[in-house]
Order: sequence, then C-alpha cells, then structure tokens
Amino acid sequence: MKEFAYVYILSNGFRKLYIGVTSNLEQRVWEHKHKIEPNSHTARYRIDKLVYYEQFISINAAIRREKILKGWLRVRKLELIVGTNPLWRDLSEDWGRPNHAI
Repeated sequence: MKEFAYVYILSNGFRKLYIGVTSNLEQRVWEHKHKIEPNSHTARYRIDKLVYYEQFISINAAIRREKILKGWLRVRKLELIVGTNPLWRDLSEDWGRPNHAI
C-alpha cells in the first residue's frame, strides 16, 4: 500500500496559523488536538483546527511545499485557505464517520 505525505495548515479561533508536514494526517491532527506536546506552539495557542491540507506522493515533495507555504505572506496563506474552505470549517470533524476519506 502506498503511503502518502501531507502538508497541512491548522488554525485556532483567532486565525493563528501553523503549517506542518506529516505522513499520517489523521494521527498528527489527533496529536495536536490532544496536546501530546504540551509545551509546543500549537498547544500553547490552542491551534488544533485543520483548515487546509494537500496530499503528496512523497515526504520530500510535501516538505518542499511546506517550505514554499511558510515563505508566503500571511494574506496569501489566508487566500489559499479561503479558496477551498471559506467557512474555516475543521476538516477533521468528519473523521471516523461513514463515507469519510482523506
């Protein structure tokens, strides 16, 4: 089975952003939501709402994209999120429900 990689953007209620990369998106988002690393930036600012993600065929491709996104101005990142998720819905809220697929 082919394992994918993901670049993702998390936010909190105040629209603070965090960009990360992982090979297991559901597990990584779960870790953010449960504050597995209690002293981390995401735990400290309660950044645990998945608002955007992209899937890649390799971790190297995901890392390259992560670096690109981190280099963007905030306004461009916001435009990216709003372009696919205008209501800033937590994209992980349906995980574990029937017909769910990443």
